[in-house]
Amino acid sequence: MSHSERFVFIAEWYDPNASLLRRYELLFYPGDGSVEMHDVKNHRTFLKRTKYDSLHLEDLFIGNKVNVFSRQLVLIDYGDQYTARQLGSRKEKTLALIKPDAISKAGEIIEIINKAGFTITKLKMMTLSRKEALDFHVDHQSRPFFNELIQFITSGPVIAMEILRDDAICEWKRLLGPANSGVARTDASGSIRALFGTDGIRNAAHGPDSFASAAREMELFFPSSGGCGPANTAKFTSCTCCIVKPHAVSEGLLGKILMAIRDAGFEISAMQMFNMDRVNVEEFYEVYKGVVTEYHDMVTEMYSGPCVAMEIQQNNATKTFREFCGPADPEIARHLRPGTLRAIFGKTKIQNAVHCTDLPEDGLLEVQYFFKILDN
Repeated sequence: MSHSERFVFIAEWYDPNASLLRRYELLFYPGDGSVEMHDVKNHRTFLKRTKYDSLHLEDLFIGNKVNVFSRQLVLIDYGDQYTARQLGSRKEKTLALIKPDAISKAGEIIEIINKAGFTITKLKMMTLSRKEALDFHVDHQSRPFFNELIQFITSGPVIAMEILRDDAICEWKRLLGPANSGVARTDASGSIRALFGTDGIRNAAHGPDSFASAAREMELFFPSSGGCGPANTAKFTSCTCCIVKPHAVSEGLLGKILMAIRDAGFEISAMQMFNMDRVNVEEFYEVYKGVVTEYHDMVTEMYSGPCVAMEIQQNNATKTFREFCGPADPEIARHLRPGTLRAIFGKTKIQNAVHCTDLPEDGLLEVQYFFKILDN
């Protein structure tokens, strides 16, 4: 890789002080991992070429949010033809849908998705109404099993994800295996449907088979109009809140964390990926302001990339789940409570893998913040 090779993107940053969107040219040099920024409007250098270890080539795709020295930039376009040709040619998005029969295996399936080099760009646990199910399965309406299909897909929650990588549509279909799980066990024994499916209808997961289908189905689950699509599954009873922090999501730990939560006997009754902005995070973390010395670093971490919020249910959920997360400092957690989430997945007191509700009276409030206020 040439030391001088560089990729250029047009990026926007929201300046909260001026209430303005500022536009920059972001240059990334893969040879040494350095970045440079130019102010587009004023035609001047904003950041001289500087080594920056937190940005990687796989983070650079249109629509992604990246953090450069605590500024959250949205990549809105390619900055030159070379970048468009090199990085834009084969990146695709497709829909990955975990069906009601495999919800308990969501952790394993997400782990497979991450290991196959996909980036999960959207995620939401939802329930489909009959009308939404009919729209989703419109291509099958003349089939004899159509009614059974509709009944099954509306029988419980599903997890819809938008996933991204080169040749995403083909690669996701390959990971899924044949539609009939019995055939999959014979012909593609390591595939998702072979591992977690039962038959041709209860076959664990779904993926569209063309660009057109992918676009239509993603529009149904994640409307571009700004609507919120099918309803989330939050129950708002006997619950507490867990957030898988951005560093853990970007490190591909989501699947493992979901498995650990399930294996410890907790129910994940709602789940959704959020890209929070600074204002939202400060509002959510307000209780810690002036109380916790790391408050500003906690805020910066939480809006540095996508996080995944969950409603967790169990008896006395807040207390038992907080104990399962362990001490806020992963080093202390590894000494005192080595089996806890933060001991296993945390790195530092700021990047400690998960946030959990601290006070019993705040469990419902924190869940409502994500699944009522932000998801609307």
